[in-house]
Amino acid sequence: MEKYLINPNQKLSKISKNIYGHFSEHLGRCIYEGFFVGEDSPIPNVNGMRKDVVDALKEMGIPVLRWPGGCFADEYHWKDGIGPKETRKKMINTHWGGVVEDNSFGTHEFFELCRQLGCDAYITGNVGSGSVQEMSEWVEYMTFDGVSPMAELRKQNGSEKPWRLKFFGVGNENWGCGGNMTPEYYADEYRRYATYVRNYDWKNRISKIACGANAFDYNWTDVLMKKAGRQMDGLSVHYYTVCGDWGKKGKALEFTDDEYYITIEKAYKIEELVRRHGDVMNRYDPDKRVGMIVDEWGIWHDVEEGTNPGFLYQQNTLRDAMVAGLSLNVFNKHSDRVTMANIAQTINVLQSVALTDGEDMILTPTYYVFKMYKDHQENTLLGSYITTPDLPGRGKTPQLIESASVKEDGTIVSTIVNTSLTEASEVLCQVADFKVTDITAEILTGEVHAHNSFDNKNAVSTADFTSSIEKTTDGFKAVLPPCSVVKIIIR
Repeated sequence: MEKYLINPNQKLSKISKNIYGHFSEHLGRCIYEGFFVGEDSPIPNVNGMRKDVVDALKEMGIPVLRWPGGCFADEYHWKDGIGPKETRKKMINTHWGGVVEDNSFGTHEFFELCRQLGCDAYITGNVGSGSVQEMSEWVEYMTFDGVSPMAELRKQNGSEKPWRLKFFGVGNENWGCGGNMTPEYYADEYRRYATYVRNYDWKNRISKIACGANAFDYNWTDVLMKKAGRQMDGLSVHYYTVCGDWGKKGKALEFTDDEYYITIEKAYKIEELVRRHGDVMNRYDPDKRVGMIVDEWGIWHDVEEGTNPGFLYQQNTLRDAMVAGLSLNVFNKHSDRVTMANIAQTINVLQSVALTDGEDMILTPTYYVFKMYKDHQENTLLGSYITTPDLPGRGKTPQLIESASVKEDGTIVSTIVNTSLTEASEVLCQVADFKVTDITAEILTGEVHAHNSFDNKNAVSTADFTSSIEKTTDGFKAVLPPCSVVKIIIR
């Protein structure tokens, strides 16, 4: 029996709701057919936004959405996406599939989407192929409520008042598709560009986010913090879980037990990544003023057969749900430094939470993990610890990965992932100095290859687990099935 200890007296950091953020890029069918179908579409929509997708994401509790990329951001020129749709410039999306981008979804449409979702906007600006003036004018266009050329242009295009822009990324992957820069060069460019990301309204202070490292490149973080740390509010990091290698990543639906465990081992590396990048940031920012922004993460498989290889369309099984659950628990545990994370990508691309096909939509196992975990948003992280065996043959990768938090009313939220394919885990939980009066629980579990399809939309979904929990005076006992994500609410 594994011992699980939760200490309500040890209140740690706030779990920002933005840890449960999402990422949408002009890539494949994420924007077009995913979020946006246009006002004239027979698919039910509100101002062009798919009603089924918006409703599902609101129910899931989406707090923030990143746009327009991704690699696309550093070839995106925002003025191409404003004004009458029939006069907007068309371009080739050179990064993703070589298809025509007609710019019918632009700045106004993005803020309308955020309005419908009830989420904050996180926009990434073009450093790779854009100018300081272009970026400065975009910020003015979006946020200035006064007399200026860009404010007048916005009004001409139908938005009398500016929008609330909470987060602005100064470039994306500038070590790669965003310009192949060195960290020293990008740090200087960041300082220059960020200077002109103005705060026009004291009520709308923009958090400036610098492009951070590719996975385990700790030198990039060191250079950026040393040279530009005082000019940033956040520093990003990107990490994708790949079962194979970048040439042959492996299939989403067909994988062996060994490939599953390789995936879990690689996914859990995000704990080391967050911890070690945090250690570097601590040397320059011991007060943790600068947030770590994990604004691209998730599992990357080979595309589904018969689909455009540049569209990155992949299915989503219980294996993907395990990756989501363990990653979110890690972010919760490091919420003193991690202030935002954005899974890639929301609809139809990579580890998405929904897939669409014409008028049809399905929710993925990853969707249900986010919906379960939304109870952590804006809670206070509690000190907690669970004993656990390591996965067989996978080094120090734990079988059980958990986090616990407390709401303002004293309700405790615990989420536990059992990553074993074959071994159930009997857990005895003790909550210090706490008399338990009520427990409810929810579970996502099944055969690891299980997934939702357009022929079987409900093969994977959450179920009530309350009857499987034995309440004790100061905690609970439970047997967690293999390959499961469990949420327990303790009052």
